[in-house]
Amino acid sequence: MVISTGDTLPSESLVRMGAEGPEQATIVELTEGRKVIIFGLPGAFTPTCSSAHVPSFVRTKDQFTAKGVDEIICVAVNDVFVMQEWGKATGAVEAGLSFWADPASAFTTAIGMNFDAAPVGLFGRSARYAMLVEDGVVSILHQEEARGVCEMTSGESMLADMA
Repeated sequence: MVISTGDTLPSESLVRMGAEGPEQATIVELTEGRKVIIFGLPGAFTPTCSSAHVPSFVRTKDQFTAKGVDEIICVAVNDVFVMQEWGKATGAVEAGLSFWADPASAFTTAIGMNFDAAPVGLFGRSARYAMLVEDGVVSILHQEEARGVCEMTSGESMLADMA
């Protein structure tokens, strides 16, 4: 079942590269008492993810901060090392976005956003979505219906719904 507005996020763990190496945190730890944007996408270094989705949140980071958003988190079903390098390569980490890996697709599957695209070698990957989460509860949720586009899930679209 796909997560919906008003639902509480499941407490799966994600992993990112910290100063001392990989570090884990649960979704509860990342969202408790906080206002957070979480956006998920099919994969690091993939075309639409790199050219549209991530840049849209880099462009809008300051506007989200002005609206009280504590953190913008990018989640992909990739390993922590790939996510670290992709975050650096896109300039998103330098801009203040957080890149978290969901290596076994546990969070992605728990929220019903998993899919396979066997012809291009994507298995257990994440559909493209963006959500505003307040204290662990989804208050705005956008999901793209078509693959290879980033319209409803862009930073600009999320900002428009927060007005």
